[in-house]
Amino acid sequence: MSIFRKKDIASLTKNATPLKRTLRTWDITFLGIGAIIGTGIFVLTGEGALTAGPALSLSFLIAAICCGFTGLCYAEFASMAPVAGSAYTYSYIAFGEIVAFIIGWDLILEYALGAATVSVGWSGYFVNLLSNFGLHIPTALTSAAGTTAGVNSFFNLPAFLIVLLITWIISIGINSTKRVNDTMVVIKLAVIVLFIACTIWFIKAGNWHPYAPYGWYSFHGGRAAGIIPAASIVFFSFIGFDSVSSSAEETVNPSKTLPRGILLSLFISTVLYIIMTLIMTGVVHYTTFARYINAPILAVLARTGQTWLSIIVSIGAILGMTTVILVQLYGQSRITYSMSRDGLFPKFFGDVNPKYQTPFKGTWFFGIITALAGGFINLNILAELVNIGTLTAFILVSAGIIWMRHSNPDQHRGFRAPGVPFTPIIAIIFCVTLIAGLNWETWLRFVAWFIIGMVIYFAYSKRHSKMNIQSASASTKKS
Repeated sequence: MSIFRKKDIASLTKNATPLKRTLRTWDITFLGIGAIIGTGIFVLTGEGALTAGPALSLSFLIAAICCGFTGLCYAEFASMAPVAGSAYTYSYIAFGEIVAFIIGWDLILEYALGAATVSVGWSGYFVNLLSNFGLHIPTALTSAAGTTAGVNSFFNLPAFLIVLLITWIISIGINSTKRVNDTMVVIKLAVIVLFIACTIWFIKAGNWHPYAPYGWYSFHGGRAAGIIPAASIVFFSFIGFDSVSSSAEETVNPSKTLPRGILLSLFISTVLYIIMTLIMTGVVHYTTFARYINAPILAVLARTGQTWLSIIVSIGAILGMTTVILVQLYGQSRITYSMSRDGLFPKFFGDVNPKYQTPFKGTWFFGIITALAGGFINLNILAELVNIGTLTAFILVSAGIIWMRHSNPDQHRGFRAPGVPFTPIIAIIFCVTLIAGLNWETWLRFVAWFIIGMVIYFAYSKRHSKMNIQSASASTKKS
């Protein structure tokens, strides 16, 4: 069937649009760290600790293992097909056009709504930091309508503006994106190391008992609790590491550089997450985070009396979430660029600006939509929706490695995932487990998003697909 037509790796690499190649291993690693370390440490640790107790460190490890096994599969695909598009391109190669479109549509959900969600957390820390200096933004402009009970608000201005600023940085070139990201990642890591050095001495082992008060999976207070549900929540922390594979056409020697960068960024981020969660649940009892749900690190600083660190930590949180937004919007622009180049999206999204050598129009289109989402929409319910879209992409990428090893074993691979087929199978099992930890409302919203995508595919994409046009042209010539 035409909807399952596949891309050939040789033609993909031959016809890749020449974006500027400047990224090296540490640039890729810093992009990965920029995408991973942010919301997880500065926001989600509070909710995660209330869900799993001190066993939150184990929840982070489970989410990291899931991403680690999937990361090996991403690394092999990136070495086989070093072109922009990430999981979208990989699915086109392995399973065909309609599956690729579904994954591309899922990745839009992951990157755009993920960036919008993080921008709201960024806004909270930014408003708090300004208040420390006696500066106040009108309450009506600090959150979307209905976000906070008893508070009259209608628009989140800081969230809107930060997305527009980052969109501008991405639109003017990969070198600007790289420099800004690398600088912020270095500062962010320095703040985290300072926090660890100043608070590790206040750990009380008694706060770690009981280590897993809700077990692996249980119901507490009318909601799922335990290690697995917490892993499903903090999985959001790792979302975005896959977006670095979208930089393939802007990477020097991508078949080797991308696998190294993906795996190194995952390793560094996981180690820091586990250390941070052990310290936070060791310094204060996990139930304390109920009073600091939006800024859990402040609970630790209040207990240790190191309030002087709060301003530095707030700056670190702001920079941390800024890099997350940056990498996610970067990945978003490259996914839609790839889909446009294949004809599945209008040409508008794939136009490369001759001056900046970036998909300038598409970057601004989705940047503005993301900014408006962060400004107007109550995004509290969307983090899980982003998670399920990402986990679906992870499952298909992992399954794709099994299929490609079977159907195309002689294809050159700069990196080979070890232990295939067991590595991708384990990745799939972890992803399914984390999906099972999400609530049924999330499934309904995901189905609605899927239906919208299918309407777009059959109404526009299938007809305008470059492969469809080439196939029709070849049939005409034969006849």
